[in-house]
Amino acid sequence: MKCFLYNKVKRWLLMLVACWGLSQQVAAQVGEYRTDFAVGGNVGYNFSSVNLLPKVPQGMLQGMTGGLTIRYNCEKYFNSICAIVAELNYSQLGWKEDQLTENDEPVINYETGVSEQYSRKISYIQLPIFARMGWGRERRGFQFYFQVGPQLGYYLNESTEANFDIEKPNLMERVSPVVKQYEMPVENKLDYGIAGGLGLEFSNRHIGHFLLEGRYYYGLGNLYGNSKRDYFAISNFQVITVKLSYLFDIVRTKNPKIK
Repeated sequence: MKCFLYNKVKRWLLMLVACWGLSQQVAAQVGEYRTDFAVGGNVGYNFSSVNLLPKVPQGMLQGMTGGLTIRYNCEKYFNSICAIVAELNYSQLGWKEDQLTENDEPVINYETGVSEQYSRKISYIQLPIFARMGWGRERRGFQFYFQVGPQLGYYLNESTEANFDIEKPNLMERVSPVVKQYEMPVENKLDYGIAGGLGLEFSNRHIGHFLLEGRYYYGLGNLYGNSKRDYFAISNFQVITVKLSYLFDIVRTKNPKIK
């Protein structure tokens, strides 16, 4: 399984490099050269879950994300503004369990008398790298953009919250009897996958760039081992992120025609 995912990511990256190289050859003939370099920061909110097999009923866990952003605009190809974007973020991911009965009612713990609630929050340092295409104004006005690329994450720590004794859950009424995850800390420290997003940018040549983006991340790695001896066959992240960013120009292309 790991070899399959590794080969899948490797093929995807090779295709990305090949497409980028081809676009550079074509753009060298018809594109407008850019050397715009901007830096800044970002802050946002994650809504994450973990795809577990055997299946565990879940809701979306909310967590913070934020860090540094750098962007290099390299060219304008017809009406498309091409750029490379990288971020270095601290990010909180994880999952929240929604334990229900067959009648879709909350599971009540016999000992505490309250509905059982459990969540696991996992902190990462993340490095996403995007190829970005934008359409609109570069320095004065609005620009719509799309970006996609690989993302790496490294595990920092984790914490759990439960309002019941995890060694004595109410298994009589639960739709799902899976509780093995309660005693399993994260095994694989390195997380990797593919992220993509859509956003809107407002630029002012005097004060900088303001960006609002919605992003989706699909993890290709697993939190736990997934061999035949392991309990979970799949344990990968799925994350929706809403993010605000601010960038200011360090280097700007000298061209009075750029708007």
